[in-house]
Amino acid sequence: MTTTPPTTAAASQKSPQKPQKGDGRAKFIPLLALGTFALGVDAYVMAGLLPHVSADLNISASSAGQMVTVFTLCYALGGPVFATLLAKRPAKTVLAVALLVFTIGNALTALAPSLWVLLLSRAVAGIGAGVYSPIAAATAAGLTTPERRGRALATVMGGLSIGTVIGVPAGMLLADHIGWRGTLWLITGLGLIALIGLTRLPHLDVSPPPPLAKRVRALANGRVAGIVTVSLLGGIASLGLYTYLAEFLVDAAHTDQTVWAMWAWGAGGIIGSLLIGPIVDRTRRPFAAVTCILALIVVAQFTLPAAAHAAAWAAILPLVVWGAAGWAVQVPQQHQLIAAQPDQPTVAVSLNSSAVYLGSGIGSALGGLVLGLGASPSSLPYFTGALTLLALLLHLTLVRAKTTSAPAPTP
Repeated sequence: MTTTPPTTAAASQKSPQKPQKGDGRAKFIPLLALGTFALGVDAYVMAGLLPHVSADLNISASSAGQMVTVFTLCYALGGPVFATLLAKRPAKTVLAVALLVFTIGNALTALAPSLWVLLLSRAVAGIGAGVYSPIAAATAAGLTTPERRGRALATVMGGLSIGTVIGVPAGMLLADHIGWRGTLWLITGLGLIALIGLTRLPHLDVSPPPPLAKRVRALANGRVAGIVTVSLLGGIASLGLYTYLAEFLVDAAHTDQTVWAMWAWGAGGIIGSLLIGPIVDRTRRPFAAVTCILALIVVAQFTLPAAAHAAAWAAILPLVVWGAAGWAVQVPQQHQLIAAQPDQPTVAVSLNSSAVYLGSGIGSALGGLVLGLGASPSSLPYFTGALTLLALLLHLTLVRAKTTSAPAPTP
């Protein structure tokens, strides 16, 4: 999946009153994380269900893999467009509508009789997820004090990673007994539970979904454009490879038992998501955090093929490191973006979210293309590792230069 220096005020476009310590509003952050949990399950379980879907609909695995591409592309591109149409609505209303659309999309997926209906339903679910995720993150940031904003963002991102580590392996195991359609019905029910929980959220004076024009204009800021580009490349490299993890393990480790790999990657995601918030809040150095995290991803992806070739169990460590670093990078990225756009935090968070999922969609499509051209699945981590290395170089050059020249944010 996946993202504000701790001293920068996340001022809304309507200049809401800043939350004070002890005002009790931070207790609603777990409700927002419940929704991202449902998104995390849905976004990543489909990669594990590819064999079941292709067999049921009598289509190739590469064709079935495009449902992941459609979901992530609509998340990245369709979400901002529809959020613009809801720009004047209260945040609670936008979040509820987004979860409703997301749930309807999953119900249609469970009923899909053909590939085209399947792709359409994944597009609907992706649009709902694309509207919900950035607004939930921005709302969480507005519910707490600046010095605890990293923890709030990490909680929302933790919902995604926990949904991945629990939902993906569980969904794969359940599909063996109730079929992939039964798994989708369970995800639909999960979305309904999240929607019901959202009714407890009070009406908050937070930034509305930013219009699409503002998102595009924000890219004129060189620092913003550089950070977003790094997130885009990270999405292609880290999340895109996940779609074809099963194919990689069959080729590199000679095993078709992939649930343990999903557990390892997802467990790393939980560790990274929950630890990175306090780390960034304490060090107040998001740029350095992104540097270290990207370096860890490069090392993990370049060592993964050799480890898997040696023994299947040897791939656990690079998978955990890759998952932890891949999920952790979004929190310091969000810190940097809100620092670059302190008067429009929702725009900043939305740009980062769109970049990550656009990268995920591109990564899924490119991975299928590379495999279709005859490349070995075991070689995929080398391609994605090279992209992550490029992201690290851009971070150390373009983003660093813009960060150095930018004025210090006002506490």
